[in-house]
Amino acid sequence: MQKYYRLKDNYILRGWDKLPYAVVDTQTLMRAFIDSKYFSALKLCNGNIDTSLPFITDSDRDIIREFEEKGIVEPCSPGQAITEKQQYRKFPVRYIRLVHWSITGRCNYRCKHCYLSAPDAKYGELSHEQIMSIIHQLAECGIMAVSLTGGEPLIRDDFMEIVDALVERGIIITQIYSNGALVNEKLLRELDSSGIHPELNMSFDGVGWHDWMRGVPGAEDAVNRAFELCRDMGFPTGAEMVIHRMNMHTIRESVNHLASLGVKTLKLGSVKDTETWEKYKADNTLSLKEAYQTYLDYIPDYYADGMPLTIQLENFFMASPDKPEAFSIPEYRCGEDEDSCICGAVRNAMYIAPDGHLLPCMPMAGTPLQDRMPMLTEKSLAECINDSFWIELVNKRLRDFFAVNEGCRKCEQFEHCGGGCRAEALSADPDNYMGKSPGLCELLLGGWPEKIIDLMKRVKPEAECISFNN
Repeated sequence: MQKYYRLKDNYILRGWDKLPYAVVDTQTLMRAFIDSKYFSALKLCNGNIDTSLPFITDSDRDIIREFEEKGIVEPCSPGQAITEKQQYRKFPVRYIRLVHWSITGRCNYRCKHCYLSAPDAKYGELSHEQIMSIIHQLAECGIMAVSLTGGEPLIRDDFMEIVDALVERGIIITQIYSNGALVNEKLLRELDSSGIHPELNMSFDGVGWHDWMRGVPGAEDAVNRAFELCRDMGFPTGAEMVIHRMNMHTIRESVNHLASLGVKTLKLGSVKDTETWEKYKADNTLSLKEAYQTYLDYIPDYYADGMPLTIQLENFFMASPDKPEAFSIPEYRCGEDEDSCICGAVRNAMYIAPDGHLLPCMPMAGTPLQDRMPMLTEKSLAECINDSFWIELVNKRLRDFFAVNEGCRKCEQFEHCGGGCRAEALSADPDNYMGKSPGLCELLLGGWPEKIIDLMKRVKPEAECISFNN
């Protein structure tokens, strides 16, 4: 009896250097890297091959049934071929999961802590033609997801042209970061017409304090309206909040307020000493101890209020109502392999600055490091990925960190140290990418993981710290 199979419509076959075989769900961007044996069986599921023929091995048939059970392939009629887009394509670069892209350095607000000095448009923006060239290069490098930020990305007149160019090439827009002032019904309808519903991630810096941080009267009312509009039109939303001495008392009220507007995720972080913040910080910057104590004090309120949204308190604590039985301490490691990358995040993601500089992450913008990084206006993305100062940094290992920080091996918390955030290390020592992370040192040496664990035993004793079980 003839038996034909095909990949389901939302799956494609892809490959990259060192990861040559993968099946990717284009709806969720979940990807499974598989070996050549599994890949060979999967290639038989093209709608044109009768898998009952004698030359098809029993092993291949078993693998095909396994893929069918997982919902990746389905039986089909003879000749019901997969599309050209689904067919195998291998890219001549390493795998990059996501690009975080500042498509402009301009902004309509005057935020007091901006990494990019956007109030002064310090880094400007690339031309429409340069933007389109980068989009083409993203597709040619097999990058399937971007998040768009600025500055304020919606300030570009060609914003929807950028969106449509990305969508046309099958690149998913996971998030749009905005201050909310230009989020309106017209924008959301245009995004819907383009077939996408990305998360609108908007800044919110505390009930009653948002206008002060954003430097524009009415900013808080504007972002509240934007959150409500997204909720009503079916667009997911997230928020980010920076805390300082004047708004630290608003965390509980702000979390519950955002949850009431339909916001699903909130990331909090203390204000960093950016070039812009130097003008305003006065005595407003919290020390690491003060910030961590503020987070610790809030945790009982979070659970008392019913875990109103998913929350990340810097790299100090993370929990979600989707998994109420678990929480994590993001920077706490257990027996880290010294051959692992010092920053796992930048192994799978990259940041493109407004002027075209390629950086490991956005908080590194404006540091002395930026001047040494490659420019996409001078060098192709593929060249940058394969051979540049960017890839040199991305490939740094934990053993490299310990080699230049030999005293760390004698630290009582050595087994829990993964080196910490590189951007934070640069904020403490702008010329030293391999420097120590003050936040991680304070977390471990200050005994904060133990304090969190002790607190959670009282607040939610059934919850398990998954960081201790990695």
